Amino acid sequence: MSLRILPSGERALLAELDGLEDVLALYRALDQDRPAGVIDLVPAARTLGIVVDPLILPLTAAQAWVERARPVPAAGSVQAVVEIPVRYDGPDIAEAAALLDLAPAELIALHTSSSWHVAFVGFAPGFGYLVTDHDRLRIPRRATPRTSVPAGSVGLAGEFSGVYPRSSPGGWQLIGTTDAVLWDAEADPPALLRPGVPVRFREVP
Repeated sequence: MSLRILPSGERALLAELDGLEDVLALYRALDQDRPAGVIDLVPAARTLGIVVDPLILPLTAAQAWVERARPVPAAGSVQAVVEIPVRYDGPDIAEAAALLDLAPAELIALHTSSSWHVAFVGFAPGFGYLVTDHDRLRIPRRATPRTSVPAGSVGLAGEFSGVYPRSSPGGWQLIGTTDAVLWDAEADPPALLRPGVPVRFREVP
């Protein structure tokens, strides 16, 4: 695994890696062994942000901690599965199925039978970028994004699946809807989906 650590202000480091799987393996290792002073770990597609309180954990010590970490493969991490009930009634489901050379029922069966996990979060509070261990649901974004996508919309784009936690513009292929609450500022934690969390989609009427 190639690892490059860069300073990011006075309270953070940015670890650059080769790709998403390396990011997640490092994230799992660090998340399981957080020393005092670590405020947050922020994974992205090719980077991992490490935010610290430098009065407790100086950046030099934080860098040494990251460099000592032994990446943890997905099989080495056990977490409770989050189940998301979905009505597969999205406006793009027929088009998405056709792009994949599938019938809509086959797309639904593949989406629900796949084991997903949260790679990273972003775009909007509570929006998790979900990945699985195959590329049979890899699909392009819409050529023209929508100016408004309803909250609870379930979509596909690239190698990712995701759920819009609130109404917003978006260019993902919408295949369904859910009543699951993805973000609740009063909850602890407020986000249903957090990096590393395994997810299953379940079809409901």
